[in-house]
Amino acid sequence: MEQIIRARRLLCEEGWRDEQQLHLVDGSITAIQPIAPGEMRRDVDLLCPAYIDTHVHGGAGVDVMDDDPSALLTLAQHKAREGVGAWLATTVTAPLPEIIEALKRIAAYRHHPSGAQLLGSYLEGPWFTAENRGAHLPEWFRELDISEIDQLIEVAQGTLRMVALAPEKPAALAAIRHLKARGIRVMLGHSAASYDQTLAALDAGADGLVHCFNGMRGLHHREPGMTGAGLSDTRAWLELIADGHHVHPAVLRLTCQCAQQRIILITDAMRAAGMPDGLYSICGHDVEMRAGVVRTAQGGLAGSTLALDAAVRNMVAHGGVSSQQAIEMASLHPARLLGIAHQLGILAPGKQANLLALNDQLYPQQLWVKGVAVW
Repeated sequence: MEQIIRARRLLCEEGWRDEQQLHLVDGSITAIQPIAPGEMRRDVDLLCPAYIDTHVHGGAGVDVMDDDPSALLTLAQHKAREGVGAWLATTVTAPLPEIIEALKRIAAYRHHPSGAQLLGSYLEGPWFTAENRGAHLPEWFRELDISEIDQLIEVAQGTLRMVALAPEKPAALAAIRHLKARGIRVMLGHSAASYDQTLAALDAGADGLVHCFNGMRGLHHREPGMTGAGLSDTRAWLELIADGHHVHPAVLRLTCQCAQQRIILITDAMRAAGMPDGLYSICGHDVEMRAGVVRTAQGGLAGSTLALDAAVRNMVAHGGVSSQQAIEMASLHPARLLGIAHQLGILAPGKQANLLALNDQLYPQQLWVKGVAVW
């Protein structure tokens, strides 16, 4: 059965189009056409691709690492309220058996029609180094071992989409090549890697940087570090937490000036997202949220409580980009990173109907996943 959604403005790859109607059948977009003259009804104000959050640990009081299969459904429903139509369940550094069980739960999860579509898993750790560890506990860091990597890939049953690691670790370059040969994206972070070490990892096939600027060596004019490599090397996708706490607004603008087409907005959200201030846990230890900012006992940032729709608005307000550019950072760019732009991230005939209705202030109004209204 055909559905038609009429929009005052619709975002396609060429930009915003006024007075458009989108046709969909069986969860796919079949046509985009101008609204017929004389047709007055409009279903939505702005229509764009649903967002894709490639890096999210938790929210609404739950975490991907929770030993509870219902946590993934709770999180999928929470993400839908942010305009997220698809997401990656992101693990943290933990004892290997806990990571294995998390991957099994993600692999066993089946998409529920009341929430965002779970695309698979993202291993953030345990292959990091201690200098820029963030909230990750160094006692659980591990060395890279191809047989162990293959074990995790097998446990994930084809759902492992991305892996994060520190490129200065022994065997890192061999691990990157191995993961890429298996079709898995590799991100670099929680690391003290130099500029040259980061370039070597990109040469080996690494795809980009984990939450750029956070958990890595900063930019210095004589040693550009991982940050400098990511800003200057056009091969590198840059995850960005645009909450105003992890990255200063001036640095958001700088990143847009250097790499606007390579930015991927993420939340890096943990279980406190959408919850009141108080004590929470991440990576197996307690953290405290005050005024929406989560910190460890030592005062370091510990994940975020950012919503992806807020990240889009923040990029427009502080990053010096247009609404189209900001939306693409949360939809088209992550789809390209994951190699699924033939399905998601763009409104065009033949694409999956993951759609987001916004008001003029870019606040979500309604979300469709595979053509079904889920929020």
